[in-house]
Amino acid sequence: MNEAYAQMNYPDFQIDWLRSFVAVVDAGSLSGAAPLVHRSQSAVSMQLKKLEAAMGRAVLLRGPRHMELTPAGAELLSYARRMLALQAETQTALFGPQLAGRVRLGVPDDYAATYLTPVLRSFASRYAGVEIELTCEQSTSLIPRVQRGELDLALVSRDKPQRGQFLFQEPLVWVGAAQYEAWRRDPLPIAVYEAGSMARTATLNALAAKRRAYRIVYHSSSLAGQLAAVDSGVAIAVLTRCSVPAGLQILQNLPAEYELPALGAMDVAVLRSKASQRSAAVDAMYEQMLRTLGVK
Repeated sequence: MNEAYAQMNYPDFQIDWLRSFVAVVDAGSLSGAAPLVHRSQSAVSMQLKKLEAAMGRAVLLRGPRHMELTPAGAELLSYARRMLALQAETQTALFGPQLAGRVRLGVPDDYAATYLTPVLRSFASRYAGVEIELTCEQSTSLIPRVQRGELDLALVSRDKPQRGQFLFQEPLVWVGAAQYEAWRRDPLPIAVYEAGSMARTATLNALAAKRRAYRIVYHSSSLAGQLAAVDSGVAIAVLTRCSVPAGLQILQNLPAEYELPALGAMDVAVLRSKASQRSAAVDAMYEQMLRTLGVK
């Protein structure tokens, strides 16, 4: 072996190592990545250790809220995604026709980024031939649309027990902008979703039970509208915990005179229309949602 060849004899990056690495980046944690790659959390951790040993450098570090990329990991990520995409393309070319069709999918704004993003990433890498038509509306609008067959699937906060396939519970939290301290005002200024919203009902019921005086100063059907009202100091609001941006404060451990009523959690479920039962594309998306989101 000559010196030039020895210098080019780099370690191999096994595809399973790269798949686990990308899954952890997408999910933000080892536990979240495990169902994406159909392995245990300890197995995912071992795959990362093997990748880092081959790299000779760390690719991920545990941050305050999730796993964070190192500079070496950030450089590797785009190559890893391209290699996984090429593998999927190769498998399709060699082993059969690609799944095709259309999936009409619904999700509320507050669940889209946190929960739907990893589902779509995993699905698209396997089924590039499936067209996804996405609708973002409140759960109270999505549920009847699934029942009427206008949507094939929807990720929703369910309004009744046993509705759809239960996945996990999502806590409701009070949020405010720390610099305005709107929670000190009397009556309490609140921003709420539209009439009929489950989050709005939970908010008003909690305030009534505590006999806390309040005034609705803003209402909007969109998450963006709620965030604008809170960020500007106009009001505080109740949001799902997954949708709270880093710039806003979850209002807890306030002084006794400003204490806010306790809130419950939303049961998050996936609904499927009866009309979609014979669609292979919808079958695949439904199974991907269950694998990726599962029971938390």
